[in-house]
Amino acid sequence: MSTDNPYQTPQAVLHERAANEPAQASRGARLGAVIIDTLLMMLVTMPIAYFKGDFELIMQGVEPGIWQQAQSLVMGMAVFVLINGLWLKRFGQTVGKRICKVRIVDMQGQVPALPGLLLKRYLSVWVVSMIPLVGGLLCVVNYLFIFRGDRRCLHDHLAGTRVVPAD
Repeated sequence: MSTDNPYQTPQAVLHERAANEPAQASRGARLGAVIIDTLLMMLVTMPIAYFKGDFELIMQGVEPGIWQQAQSLVMGMAVFVLINGLWLKRFGQTVGKRICKVRIVDMQGQVPALPGLLLKRYLSVWVVSMIPLVGGLLCVVNYLFIFRGDRRCLHDHLAGTRVVPAD
């Protein structure tokens, strides 16, 4: 920034991607994919929660206990795997990622193994998000990582993955 004009806009040095550097999925495509995946999960899990009586307990002001939270986590993970497991294993894609034409790969460009992907990339974030106060803050930090140069969220770093355009 120039010292002559305090109102001058700051300048940034933009680096072009090297020819051998892998392409990265756009932030917009990743956002679209997570919105689609979230809506799909809600479409399936909300009726289950209703019939389990979760809504009635909430209406009565009952705080969910640790056992109820654990049940919800297991149910959510099971639904997620039923909806996305096959595509994650074969193509590195959830339904949302498939629609938005992006996929998850490891740092060598291969589809990651499903067990490690589920544990490191998804379950770790879901478990941490259940911690009161801290969980919400860590979820925000997780997604803010996308604004770094490598466009990898915290869960990508934990799992050793990145999201790239699908071929």
